[in-house]
Amino acid sequence: MSIRIGNAPCSWGVEFADDPRNPSWARVLDECKAAGYRGIELGPVGFMPEDPGELGDALAARELELIGGVVFRPFHDAGKWDQVLDGATRTCAALKAHGAEHLVLIDSISPRRAPTAGRPAEAEQMDAAEWNGYVERIRRIAKMGHEDYGLTVSIHPHAAGFMDFEPEVERLLSEIDEGLLKICLDTGHAQYAGFDPVAFMQRHMTRISYMHFKDIDPRVKSDVIAKRTDFYDACGQGIFCALGRGETDFPAVQKLLMATDFQGWCTVEQDCDPVRADSAIDDARSNRLYLESIGFS
Repeated sequence: MSIRIGNAPCSWGVEFADDPRNPSWARVLDECKAAGYRGIELGPVGFMPEDPGELGDALAARELELIGGVVFRPFHDAGKWDQVLDGATRTCAALKAHGAEHLVLIDSISPRRAPTAGRPAEAEQMDAAEWNGYVERIRRIAKMGHEDYGLTVSIHPHAAGFMDFEPEVERLLSEIDEGLLKICLDTGHAQYAGFDPVAFMQRHMTRISYMHFKDIDPRVKSDVIAKRTDFYDACGQGIFCALGRGETDFPAVQKLLMATDFQGWCTVEQDCDPVRADSAIDDARSNRLYLESIGFS
């Protein structure tokens, strides 16, 4: 199995299943296929049909493979454990029903961290008790996904949550067994957090099970960090630009993946505001062509 390139509903602005601005799930599948991709992520649980027959037929009709799904929930908030567990359980069930492999865990945006996205020196840190509970909640979902559903579970560092900057990522990786928790590295979120994704890959390549390809506009990044712009407003301003037009060194990423014989999926995620969904297919095509131009088939 060689490297395969997929896409995700967030490239069409789909971040929350109940957002009335979302394009239809069928349109996202149609445009993902038309743009030249062979696989797609589930998106927020509830966006695509949870009836395995309905979604399975839709994927088969478009010759698309379901790659995996993301649990984007508040792992940092002990009082919202029911939300985390519900999202994780439903996502795991959907992934297993369609033979998908990747369960990706993302700590959702916290009001305590949103103002310091991209500013590691200023970011609030959890106290010891908070951190221990946080790690245990991540461990419990990772164990459920791995042992009960047979999925490959990974942590995804993400701007404006409590799993964002390099030191906290390294700390988490040291505290949860590699057999339970891998890494889904998002190149754009690494850049947003101020660390070099290629250097991180060089240190952790054996633990990286899945990649998200995202680029970041350095001019927009500089502006939103200086102004402490909300993460979603930054997305609306185009912080995540088309691949190859930002600061991520994708040729170096490609070279390292090939040199280490990486197997499996790399998924394009060009997060955008749902109001820009009409141009998403053009961005998806552009990103696919760029990846082909640097050696991804």
